[in-house]
Amino acid sequence: LNGEVKLGDTVAIVGAGPIGLAALMTSRFYSPARLIMIDPDENRLAMAKMLGATDTIARDPIEAIKELTDGEGVDVAMEAVGIPETFDICQDIIRAGGHIANIGVHGKSVEFKLQDLWIKNITLRTGLVNTNTIPVLMRFVESGGVTPADLVTHRFKLNDIEKAYDIFSDAAKEQAIKMLLTAE
Repeated sequence: LNGEVKLGDTVAIVGAGPIGLAALMTSRFYSPARLIMIDPDENRLAMAKMLGATDTIARDPIEAIKELTDGEGVDVAMEAVGIPETFDICQDIIRAGGHIANIGVHGKSVEFKLQDLWIKNITLRTGLVNTNTIPVLMRFVESGGVTPADLVTHRFKLNDIEKAYDIFSDAAKEQAIKMLLTAE
């Protein structure tokens, strides 16, 4: 919603972790023409393809986006990591009149390239996840329109929580996206 994704848009999501993959899944509700996932982790990009990404980019995202969009950039860029480097990518790939949605959680400041964004007349939205869309999302889940269970890569009993933390701490090696803990 913060990216104002609409029919026919070209959307790039920077970061194929759980936040980015969830953004990918829900962006499909708005029928963009192209959903591009950017992440250096090939396993996460494979998951993104399975969940509906039309294109994936592991290296040199700015050049790749220029190539994919004939130099125009994307209509919507979503930052889903929360680090300065990924925010920079979003600023560099957005087209004139586009929207940047910052959905990653940042722990330190980023450089805001106002001189470049102003002339492009872009919109930038940030903010925490809110709960006002949960009823609609739950109806999509109930109808099979989106299956969040697709994000679960590992399942553990609650007694194995330490093992789950160990695996998630090395998520790239373990090919972990989301962990599910059950009582039994």
